[in-house]
Amino acid sequence: MAAPVSAARKSPLQPAPAASEPTPRVPPFSAIYRDYFDFVWSSARRQGVGLGVIDDLVQEVFIVIHARIGTLEHPESLRSWIYGIVRRTVSTHHRSRRARAGATTPPFEVRAWQPTPLDAAEHRDEVRLLSTLLETLDSPKREVFVLAELEELTAPEIAGVLGIPLNTAYSRLRAARQAFDQALARHNAQRGGRPCRT
Repeated sequence: MAAPVSAARKSPLQPAPAASEPTPRVPPFSAIYRDYFDFVWSSARRQGVGLGVIDDLVQEVFIVIHARIGTLEHPESLRSWIYGIVRRTVSTHHRSRRARAGATTPPFEVRAWQPTPLDAAEHRDEVRLLSTLLETLDSPKREVFVLAELEELTAPEIAGVLGIPLNTAYSRLRAARQAFDQALARHNAQRGGRPCRT
């Protein structure tokens, strides 16, 4: 008589259980607030939010993050997900400001800003120059340039945040870098050929 087959034995036709891979976990809100506060503040500031309202807007962004953190499907994309919330919140802010004022200013406006507490006094001129050079870029190029060069997002993250095809993100970034370099070269030529640091 044959020995009974143990229930614990698997049939050779059944696939072996997959090795469990660690999945990224969403950090607690307090850690997100601590780790991303400066990122949110500077992202909103670079998108033209004034010093008089920046604190309220940043608070609004973190309220949205807190309310929607459970909907984050890809925790490894937390930074770009947060930037998307900043972008939409700033856009809403600019729209409501224009509606109240009846103005027709563009929604993404970079002006020469006052140094933040984090900016050292010796960077003031460079910040103004950067702002001036960014103003030479049209809005789509400026936004991609800021995301890549200042916020250090990758092209795939930029494409995801802006909802554009990846090739468009790459070509827009290439065009933005060329336009920025040309504007910097013109600036240096006006200074008598003395290159300035960037």
